[in-house]
Amino acid sequence: VQLVESGGGWVQPGGSLTLSCLVSGASSADYGIGWFRQVPEKEREGVSCITRLDGTTYYASSVKGRFTISRDNDTNTVFLQMNNLRSADTAVYYCALTYGSTWWYQPDEYAYWGQGTQVTVSA
Repeated sequence: VQLVESGGGWVQPGGSLTLSCLVSGASSADYGIGWFRQVPEKEREGVSCITRLDGTTYYASSVKGRFTISRDNDTNTVFLQMNNLRSADTAVYYCALTYGSTWWYQPDEYAYWGQGTQVTVSA
């Protein structure tokens, strides 16, 4: 199983970015995908998750209403649309795969991880 993130970059505060996570080696119907982010010297933080069965979505309170997670099962791709970005959103963003989780925001619940993509929000 491999996950590859793309779409990171630099954006001004208030701007938007869409991250993509391409999954290979696993069926899109069999896994949930989470997005996490991490800044230096801090723990990895759960941002959002979309479940494997009915596509239920979850969001951290800090991004709710600004970020939207979605998936395209035909292409095995999961997206994270990020709007109204703030400087506090600056981080390396990772997607990760779980075959089932109790606590979606816990990194230990995820079996596979991408390499990460940098998102920088600054004026």
